[in-house]
Amino acid sequence: MLPCFAVHPQLPAVGTEDDIKQGLETLHNLAEAGRLAAVGECGFDLYNDAFRETEAVQDRLFTAHLEIALRYELPIVIHARRAMHKIFAAAQDLVKCRAVIFHSWSGTFEEGEALLRRGMNVYFSFGNVLLNEHKRAIRCCSLFPTERLLTETDAPFQAQRGQSFSHWADLPRIIEAAAALRREAGAASSAKELEEQIEANFRAAFALEF
Repeated sequence: MLPCFAVHPQLPAVGTEDDIKQGLETLHNLAEAGRLAAVGECGFDLYNDAFRETEAVQDRLFTAHLEIALRYELPIVIHARRAMHKIFAAAQDLVKCRAVIFHSWSGTFEEGEALLRRGMNVYFSFGNVLLNEHKRAIRCCSLFPTERLLTETDAPFQAQRGQSFSHWADLPRIIEAAAALRREAGAASSAKELEEQIEANFRAAFALEF
């Protein structure tokens, strides 16, 4: 279990300015005390009108999170929905981060390649979207370098089709699906080999020495 903390980009649409202020204070205090393994998830959510109305606040929040990640040399976990242009606008600073981990990567394969070409230490995480046949995620998971992959559940919010919630126990099926997709794309690794690589990626992303 690794502790992470952030003010989620959806909070400005549902919370108060005081909520945001308290969240940022908590983030700063935890980072200063050395109690965080990463800053996140933070970023941008422009999925609907309510979220888009808070874009200026989201910009301010992301700048604050990025500053803390850089100051304390922490990985940053990114939430980006319909906001990849925002990520590219911040790429010059994100390249300086210890690691940039995209929670539930929703970009295109070409966007991911572009981030890698810029020299960003980036990891792309996939969950039940693979089992739900999300075409863009399937293509990305099939083609990204193996050493850049992570898996997740986003429990309880990203359920498999026909289920009401997600759970950590979904991970084996997600890894099996990812391995099958990569075999179809020409990779030779088994689910066990992919699981071992993903664990190595996790340790590298969070700079774990054990």
